[in-house]
Amino acid sequence: MKQYIFSFFLFAATVVILQAQAPSGHPHTHGGRKIEFPDIPGYRTLKCDFHMHTVFSDGNVWPTIRVEEALKDGLDAIAMTEHLEYQPHKEDIPHPDRNRAFEIASKFAQSQDIIIIRGSEITRSMPPGHNNAVFLKDANKLLVEDPIDAFREAKKQGAFVFWNHPMWTAQAKDGIARLTDMHLQLIEEGLLDGIEVINESTYSQEALQIALDKGLTIMSTSDVHGLVDWDFNLEKGGHRPVTLVFGTEKTEEGIKEGLENRRTVGWFNNVLVGEEAWLMPLLQASISVEKAAYDGNTQVAVVTLHNQSDAVFQLENLSPYSFHRHADFLTLGAHETLELEVKTLEVKDSFELKFKVFNAYTAPEEHPELVIPVVIGK
Repeated sequence: MKQYIFSFFLFAATVVILQAQAPSGHPHTHGGRKIEFPDIPGYRTLKCDFHMHTVFSDGNVWPTIRVEEALKDGLDAIAMTEHLEYQPHKEDIPHPDRNRAFEIASKFAQSQDIIIIRGSEITRSMPPGHNNAVFLKDANKLLVEDPIDAFREAKKQGAFVFWNHPMWTAQAKDGIARLTDMHLQLIEEGLLDGIEVINESTYSQEALQIALDKGLTIMSTSDVHGLVDWDFNLEKGGHRPVTLVFGTEKTEEGIKEGLENRRTVGWFNNVLVGEEAWLMPLLQASISVEKAAYDGNTQVAVVTLHNQSDAVFQLENLSPYSFHRHADFLTLGAHETLELEVKTLEVKDSFELKFKVFNAYTAPEEHPELVIPVVIGK
């Protein structure tokens, strides 16, 4: 009897501990913290973070920690991007080889299903500010005096280069991303490929407009220096920012080709940002009709929507139909279903639902409108 009572209390205590550890309202409770988004027609949706730091520049962790965090988050690829010129830990960790963080992370990840990309952060005052070069062959060769020469060396190595945090108040006091003459020169020479629209916890609609105007790839990165769990409040339901790259294959070459052709969507703080050509297919793949049928002998169609992504969608009904049990503003939870009773006024074989997606942007202050076909009986 004593053993039974002890076992019962041990079980109860375990349940209490697990409940205390499980974050309330966490968008990833369906499968832990792994980030999940569906593939789109013709492409794989690859979850990537192209900006992070370790103790080999101004970060606070060993490179292997970055790999372990990325594996827990279900990422497909990460880039090690230590500052080239800024080395605050050099007295404690002297390292003349700027490839060292990549080498440690790459060796550690050899048996893991993740791609480690060699990169570096060209760290200069404005202009040109801070810029990441990824898919490098040798980061040491970018340590040159003239910043333009650093970009040219990166391109010589076949790198993809993007402008980091153009909204950073340390270099843009008003938080507004603006192109300088040097940035225009870099773009004209083909030395600048992308721009961070999202960096850590900041979003720049001005950077988004620059990306659209100049044909730059939209980037979203964590720029993590501490622990991902702490910096992005994972225990409270947060998530790290990532760039979703639509690639033909999960390889370094496939990711690079997707970046070069601007097939990206940024995700941060439950917001999706991307060009319409790539954001719309992602939304269409994420939200689908699970089933649809009329409720008995009525003109009210019961439509079940299913969300196959980690995004919690904020939707406004733009359809010509009203709902029987919902107002026009809806929330479709991550990996959840939502049953709508649609008043079609007459029995139809098919119809369309149309929604404005408020937690998505295709341009500054511009939300995409998603049309969802509904076929009764399917």
